[in-house]
Amino acid sequence: MTGTERIARWAPGDHILWRYRGHAPDLDGCTVHICRPVTVVQDTDDLLAVWMAPGTECVKPVLADGSPVHLEPLATRYTAPRTLTRDRWFGAGVLKLARPRDPWSVWLFWESGWRFKSWYVNLEEPRTRWAGGVDSEDHFLDISVYPDRSWLWRDEDEFAQAQLVGLMDEAKAERVREAGRAAVASIRAWQAPFSSGWEHWRPDPSWTVPRLPSDWAGRGEGRPAA
Repeated sequence: MTGTERIARWAPGDHILWRYRGHAPDLDGCTVHICRPVTVVQDTDDLLAVWMAPGTECVKPVLADGSPVHLEPLATRYTAPRTLTRDRWFGAGVLKLARPRDPWSVWLFWESGWRFKSWYVNLEEPRTRWAGGVDSEDHFLDISVYPDRSWLWRDEDEFAQAQLVGLMDEAKAERVREAGRAAVASIRAWQAPFSSGWEHWRPDPSWTVPRLPSDWAGRGEGRPAA
């Protein structure tokens, strides 16, 4: 059950929140560790498409001293103290596509001048819908897909380390591997959304950048920040 049946459809141009729960203990009294305001492009029984505009203010985890998480050595990346911070999404925007029951979402990246760069398959829990957005849980392992239809695994080292430090047991890890194999099968068959032409999509120029609400963690599935 993804919660889809309980929530009315969003209209193109609506602003919602795309959030991820954390694996580690609560940070700053909050179970939601990533929050990104996005604009709805399409919301149907088959697909939720959203646009994260350049410069969007988001919430993300950082190390306790404010350093980016990816700078921490892998051996302690998931055990070093963290906190949450607000920051702006840098670079070009991102189009996110998610089918309701798929244990992944597909992100499209462009370089300057709208030169299409790649698709990115983010393995994750099927999203839970609530009135103001969707919640999920990232599964560490990812896949990059390129316009020539080549692909490669991403973050295999982080996936292994997450298991080593107890953030994911073997049964869950196998479910993630199975989801990855299913995603690869879809890539090899060049199914939607890779074959759907989304790389030619452009945002409505009248859209404004969504604002990060002060109660971003206290809505829907999350708990208020302390």
